[in-house]
Amino acid sequence: MENAVKDLNWYVLYTSPRAEKQVRERISLQQVECWLPLHRTPRVWSDRVKWVDAPLFHSYIFVRCAKEQLSSLLKVYGVSRIVYYDGKPAVIRRKEIEAIRDFLAQAAGHSLLVGDEAEILAGAMKSISGKVRKIKKSCLVLYIEQLGATVSVNLSDVAPVKRLK
Repeated sequence: MENAVKDLNWYVLYTSPRAEKQVRERISLQQVECWLPLHRTPRVWSDRVKWVDAPLFHSYIFVRCAKEQLSSLLKVYGVSRIVYYDGKPAVIRRKEIEAIRDFLAQAAGHSLLVGDEAEILAGAMKSISGKVRKIKKSCLVLYIEQLGATVSVNLSDVAPVKRLK
């Protein structure tokens, strides 16, 4: 049995767009270990902001199985292809999987820090950004330079400003 566990490697499957969660469920039903790294992110609609669990890597899912099982996973509805590297299925080392898990654990709940730039996603000040001055349980205090004002905003109504580097 221990020998069989040693033969299991982590591989990457490419899925149809927005099908990662469904593919994870279908593969799990086949008794194959799979992992879909998720992170919490705000989704903005015209009338509200909702925090959802989104895939960290869009259209990718990790599976732990024997190399011989990979081709059978292509039959799972939503799986597009196996990710290859150098002509062979790409093997992800266990320490890389652990590094992703560690990153997600450290990032959980820390989307904004004091000093970060944050954008207001809803309400009268929608699309205005400012610097985070203080973080409380359910709200944070933003300094909005254009107005020279400090405002308190519900945590669910703000998101970090993404800057291109």
